[in-house]
Amino acid sequence: MRAFLKLVFRTAGVVIISTLAVPVTVLAVILGSLIFLPLPASLPEPKPLEAGQVTHVYDQNGQEIGQFREFEQNIPVKATDIPLVLKQAVIASEDKSFYSHGGVDVRGSVRALWADIRGKGIEQGGSTITQQYVKGAYVGKERTIVRKVREAIIASQLERQMKKDDILYKYLSSVYLGGGAYGVGAAAKVYFNKSVRDLTLTEAALLAGVIPSPSRYYPQDGPANVQLAEVRRKTVLEKMLQQGYIDKPTYDVAITQEVNAIDLQHPFDINKTNVWPKATTSFGPYPYFMDYVRKYLDAKYGAAAIDRGGLRVQTTLDPATQDAAQAAVTDALKGTKSPIGYQVQVKQPDGSMKTETRETPLEMGLVAVEPQTGFVKAMVGGRDYNESKVNLALGGCYKPTDPKIRVEVEATCWPLDAEGKYVKGGGTGRQPGSSFKPFVLATAFSKGVQPTKVYSAPSTYHIPNCTGANCTIGNYEGEGGGSADLRHATWSSINTVYAQLIRDVGCKDTAEMAKKLGVTSAWYSPDFHTCSGTYALGVIDVSPLEMASAYSSFAARGMHQDPTPIVRIEKPDGTVLEDNRSRQANRVLDEVVADNVTDVLRGVITSGTGRRADIGRPAAGKTGTSENSENNWFVGFTPTLSTAVWLGYRDQPIHMPSMKGCGAMVGGCLPAQTWHNFMAAALKDVPVTDFNQPAPIQVIKDQLNKVARTGIDPGAQRRPSGTGDGGPYVVSPPAPRAEAPTTTTTSTTEPTATSTTSTTSTTTRVLPTG
Repeated sequence: MRAFLKLVFRTAGVVIISTLAVPVTVLAVILGSLIFLPLPASLPEPKPLEAGQVTHVYDQNGQEIGQFREFEQNIPVKATDIPLVLKQAVIASEDKSFYSHGGVDVRGSVRALWADIRGKGIEQGGSTITQQYVKGAYVGKERTIVRKVREAIIASQLERQMKKDDILYKYLSSVYLGGGAYGVGAAAKVYFNKSVRDLTLTEAALLAGVIPSPSRYYPQDGPANVQLAEVRRKTVLEKMLQQGYIDKPTYDVAITQEVNAIDLQHPFDINKTNVWPKATTSFGPYPYFMDYVRKYLDAKYGAAAIDRGGLRVQTTLDPATQDAAQAAVTDALKGTKSPIGYQVQVKQPDGSMKTETRETPLEMGLVAVEPQTGFVKAMVGGRDYNESKVNLALGGCYKPTDPKIRVEVEATCWPLDAEGKYVKGGGTGRQPGSSFKPFVLATAFSKGVQPTKVYSAPSTYHIPNCTGANCTIGNYEGEGGGSADLRHATWSSINTVYAQLIRDVGCKDTAEMAKKLGVTSAWYSPDFHTCSGTYALGVIDVSPLEMASAYSSFAARGMHQDPTPIVRIEKPDGTVLEDNRSRQANRVLDEVVADNVTDVLRGVITSGTGRRADIGRPAAGKTGTSENSENNWFVGFTPTLSTAVWLGYRDQPIHMPSMKGCGAMVGGCLPAQTWHNFMAAALKDVPVTDFNQPAPIQVIKDQLNKVARTGIDPGAQRRPSGTGDGGPYVVSPPAPRAEAPTTTTTSTTEPTATSTTSTTSTTTRVLPTG
């Protein structure tokens, strides 16, 4: 059989090539002759269904914590399980003459071949259901003329040996329908979370509609796909009406049941064709961290490599640290389940606006980053990922759409999708309030401003030459009146001092400083950020991941590592795609500036608004509360761990009432207490390490011209006696390729106190020391 077919295919190729100038009718005669040649009784063995390889995800110790995979590759179904309405929808859409042709649409195939020949490329279709089945089961998808001829010949032979209903059953059992689903059994589960037996007319029309291009029409891949899928669904229903499979009243009902890709903004609607969220991931016990890993890999390598590539991904997750984070957040949110109502304006079909009341729960996000490596050790993005599917530990970017708005510092957030759009994490982030002030302080210190510099500290401050709204700034967390130096203004979080300071050091420079330190969402526009004074108070949106990363630059004495959830990634053949164990850190801040910022922030915990965060060991941090207590933060660090905690309502900023012993909710209350609870648990077995004592900030003097030059003179270096810098930090070996991961151990070298670069190259599980 194989030798015979090979001879036929060679002959067909020669004949087709030799007929480039022959009329279509001659080509039809030749193709028809080939198709209806008497062939041996046996057919080639059908190929097995395509199958992807599971990607395994491990924690830092090599223990598996989850998987990424396509959903059920195939769910076997009986012929009697497939409802008539689905068969009719597919036939109406794909091959209305299915029960009358001999397996090949000769006219369509010839037309396709002739167009391909004239266009010097394989562009046209012309396939029956039988041909489509043959392409998937026997000949493959190679775009050549010879393959098309082979497809037609086998399709014709298949029709002679198999009943039409059996061919249709095999086709429906194997056709790819998007979302990782091969066959209608898997598709019914992936799309509608039900058995294929229970499909409705509109659901059947949707499945039939996506067949020509499943990746383009799969609704859960974005709003554009939803729109295209809806067009295809309506097209199939129209064909079913035209071909007599449904009557007009049935059509009129079904046509209104538009496609609805279920998510937080689009809940299940009984009057629509609901498509369930794509279930491609086994998130295991750490869903927020796994969601972070998923977004990281998706942005960098694409969904196909993740779901079908069989990768081995060792992450930075420390299970003990993650458990401490989850326990702290769970305890903080205990007793706050009742959601709060808020009103939104919703546009109606007639164009009018209607006020609707919706509810949103109180949530908390926590992220812990290792300063010297950038490794994310723990992440909690809310109350219950399985319920919300939103990770509030991550954020996005805000970019003004008005071209008239000048943007002097542009946000450059991670991650981007394949179309260059920002991946949704927790919306665009949340306002950090006063936890943004350390970036202003770092900018000031880098310009030679002293921690002892004194400003007036009135209870309210009117920004000079400002008109309109947001021109008057008041103090919220701290006190006011008289004057205060920068150290005490930071401890008491005096807004009116910082409104003056940022006007001295510059909003643009502050935005650039925040970006260098790790706040990639930082942006600045003199047209948008009113009169510049309010910029110091945290009016841009940030994420807990960014804040933990930025503060880690202070802990690492001005060195910065971009945050990452990945230690190492291997392909199935052992090829290393990514290895972050020896990344070079970048100096983003002078050591003297970083040490002085840290020194000031220590006082926030010992003497200021962050007393509840005191863990009885050297630590530094800053409280933050946005307007009306809508967002509440505490961000802080020790020499070995930087952690950000955010508290607020999930769907939009809403004033937070008193609760959990906090008469007025501020960053120094529940967020600071949660930070304390987490850090105390995460560091309980870690030896105490002090920070470096900062050298004085001195502006360098040009001895010839007697004027100040750019730069910082570090003066005499001082450090507490008997203490080290901490580190090296928690880094683990790559997950071995065997199914039962084990770990190996090698030695590592600690950095010195005076080093100006930081390179981490470790392959062992070593406890941090600070």
